Amino acid sequence: MKKIQLFTLIIGLLAVLAACGTADQEESNTGDEQETTNEETQEDTDTNLYEQIQEDGVITVGTEGTYAPFTFHDEEDNLTGYDVEVMREVASRLDLEVEFNETQWDSMFAGLNAGRFDVIANQVGINEERLEKYDFSEPYTYTGAVVVVPADNEEVTSFEDIEGKQSAQSLTSNFNDIAEENGAEVIGVEGLAQAIENIKLGRVDLTVNDRLAVLEYINQTGDESVKIAAEEDNVSKTAFAFRKGNEELVEAFNEALAEMKEDGTLAEISEEWFGEDVSSQ
Repeated sequence: MKKIQLFTLIIGLLAVLAACGTADQEESNTGDEQETTNEETQEDTDTNLYEQIQEDGVITVGTEGTYAPFTFHDEEDNLTGYDVEVMREVASRLDLEVEFNETQWDSMFAGLNAGRFDVIANQVGINEERLEKYDFSEPYTYTGAVVVVPADNEEVTSFEDIEGKQSAQSLTSNFNDIAEENGAEVIGVEGLAQAIENIKLGRVDLTVNDRLAVLEYINQTGDESVKIAAEEDNVSKTAFAFRKGNEELVEAFNEALAEMKEDGTLAEISEEWFGEDVSSQ
């Protein structure tokens, strides 16, 4: 009798364990299916995004609105800037209205991931890490580090020539690192305007800074007392950023940008903001 009861107890325990294993497996499969469903839904949404944008007639764009001269508010509080105007021209050629969604840079990509906007127009640099997560249009800006010296300086013509010279730099910028790597003696300043002022006063020999920022300064101020003496060979490229899987939308942007380059519109926008064409190498 005891053997029968023990046998019955063992059978019962095996049945419970089997049921638990089945339940665990079902829960695991359900989780996998949910993840797959989410991925498929995202893929379907992305695949049809350009079609949806065309139906709505509106494209939503993430931008800072506080980053002059690329995206900022003018004296009349109108959103403008190089990136903003390039974006407007692209949208016009695609027969779309533009709805700008002003967002802090720190949360810009989170907003794109969440679908709060369709594209980012905010001087987004193309790099390997971002290419793994996002799709990019063809570049519409090329920039790099430059050396700025007094207009009458003929001694500095390359980055090698700044060795041993005093360079006004914002100490937290990557341009400070470039100056130090090339042997310059760094003098700390708060920004480009202060760096140029120190050059004009003869307190330093030069500054290493971003080409676009320097061109915008010269274009806006008309200051002829300084010049760009050398440019870095390794340029960085900026472009419109999209969620992965939006090939049709990216292609439409690329076609519009190609037309703008061919007919000179992109160069005109660039020259308006920087005094020269920064849209090509």
